[in-house]
Amino acid sequence: MALKKKTHPKFNVPNYGAKSRSRVPERWRKQRGDDNKKRIKKNFMGAEPTIGYGNPEQLKGVRENGRRTVLVHDVGELQAAIDNAKGTDITLSSSLSSKKKAIFTKVARDHDVQVTNGVIE
Repeated sequence: MALKKKTHPKFNVPNYGAKSRSRVPERWRKQRGDDNKKRIKKNFMGAEPTIGYGNPEQLKGVRENGRRTVLVHDVGELQAAIDNAKGTDITLSSSLSSKKKAIFTKVARDHDVQVTNGVIE
């Protein structure tokens, strides 16, 4: 049986979703108040991120399609990624120019390698 990533609840700050607290954004911040119910781990306040929600080591860094990503900065890294393309996707560095991203995307598509953040033509 293939390993599958674990699911976990949404980790929101207390009062998220309450009508009177519409200003509370959907994000996580560690609770630090002395009497905070979430910090004391009261069940009705919802889950907190803990180490138990982690995935097995062999699944860390794996995308939803079951493949790992390789970060590409230059032509040499692109060629190496294409040569070892079995089970990997390519992610282009954010420091690349849009011109180079377009070229790298085209080269990768010619070799049937998926680019996660390529230029759409």
